[in-house]
Parts: sequence; C-alpha cells; structure tokens
Amino acid sequence: MNYRHAFHAGNHADVLKHVVLLALCDALTSKPAPCFALDTHAGRGLYRLDGEAAQKTGEAQDGIARLIAETPRQPAIRRYLAAVQACREQHGAHSYPGSPWLLAHALREQDRIALCELHPEEAQVLGSHFEADPRMAVHARDGYAAIKALLPAKHGAQKFARGLVLIDPPYEAQLDEFDFALAALREGLARWPQGMFALWYPIKQRRSLHTFYRKAAGLSAKSSLLLELLVRPDDSPLRMNGSGLLLLNAPWQFDGLMQPALAAMAGALGETGASARVEWLKAPL
Repeated sequence: MNYRHAFHAGNHADVLKHVVLLALCDALTSKPAPCFALDTHAGRGLYRLDGEAAQKTGEAQDGIARLIAETPRQPAIRRYLAAVQACREQHGAHSYPGSPWLLAHALREQDRIALCELHPEEAQVLGSHFEADPRMAVHARDGYAAIKALLPAKHGAQKFARGLVLIDPPYEAQLDEFDFALAALREGLARWPQGMFALWYPIKQRRSLHTFYRKAAGLSAKSSLLLELLVRPDDSPLRMNGSGLLLLNAPWQFDGLMQPALAAMAGALGETGASARVEWLKAPL
C-alpha cells in the first residue's frame, strides 16, 4: 500500500487523524508548561483539494466535504472544522491542512515542533511553508530514525516534560510497516516515557491486525487506547475500509471525549456497515 498524502488529503482517514490530533494538542495546551511535538512523516503540510493528485482520487468528497455538509455538534469535530476553515481563510477555499499546519495552528508561541519528511521534494515544500515560523524545525530525514535522534525532547538547554509524537507512515511495506512502527514506539517510550505517542494505521481486514494489537498491548506505556473508524465493513483486502490510531499515554478521560466524535464520524462518512471503535488495550491505572 502506497499512501501518499497528496492523493488522499481530506479523506476519512485524514478526518479521523486530524480530529484526534487537535484534541491531543488541546490537552497539551490546557496546562501552561511548554510542550514539544514531533511529526515523523509530515508530508508537505498543506494541500490543494483542487489539485491534480486530490482530484484524481476524489476522496475528499467522501471525507471533509461530507463532514462539513453534515455539521456535527460534537465539540471535537467542531474544533477540527474550525481549524479547516481557518486554513481556508488563510490559504484559499480549496486548501486542506496537513498535520504540520494543524500543529502550528493549535500549539503556542512557547511550544516547539519538529517535522520530518524523507522525500526531497515534499521536504522542500514543507520547509517553504514554515520557514518564517521560529517554532518549527523541518528535517529532511527518516522519521523513525528521528525518534532516536530528537528524543528526549529539548530545545537548547530547555527540556520538555510533555509532548506528542505523531507517527503517520505511508505503509509502503504493508504489514511489515507495523514492525517498524512498533520498534519506533519502543525506542520512543524508552527515551521519553512520559510523552504521548499516536500511531496511525490503515485497516483493510481487521483480523490481519491481531498480532499488531497483541504487540501494542505489550508496550511499556502507562496506557494504550485504540481509536478506529471503519467507513464500510472490513471484508475486502483490496481497499482501505477504515483506519485507526494507537494512542500511548493518552490524556485523562480521552476515550469519553472521542467516543461520541467517532460515532458521529461513522454516521456522517460511512456506508452501510460503518462502525467506530474506542477500546483500551491497556487501561490507565
């Protein structure tokens, strides 16, 4: 599976990922201490839904466009839609924010953000978007290796006790990618045990992920939470039927915040057989 951001910008997977990302950012900024965010597979940070790549797939029409039309009332979704609108007011009506833009939008002046992108052209565009923002550091490098290089989080002499690592790989290695991601999570937890970690993953057939779930439950995090959105039954190995996020060290009562939001997304974006899942692999003590 080759998951290039530009072709899928604004689809159901982006909706899930970005609703959750903003809620995590809001949890971080609810306390005055500065925080750090690392986006390991950042892409170009900002997309055009009227561009050739997005128009080729048309996936945004069944994602962000449908959600805007539904106007759900859940606070987490309204927060996300407000961020998309802010992006469009700044960059044009057909713009869509990637995770780097959302991190820049949601975090504060005292916070710091590291963005990693291995693809040279994407990294160049990413850097051009944020070159004037002193909070942002763009690294044209492998995101998995950056976890070892950049954690524990610090900026000069300042060390960050709180923060977030978003791992959003393209899954070009298909199921083998889960082993790479789990290894990165182990490394990250060993280096920054108090950090929050979010791993996005595609779902074709959920039964193929049982080994991943078992290994994820064995990680050394204080808690492990699954958030999954299926827009159709997971009965075909040939298409992405949904996606999920594995959250390690999730904020207090985050499951209660996400439960109604995911249910609303399944209703707004899903076909017959759509579903949402909020489940602790390891509940917090």
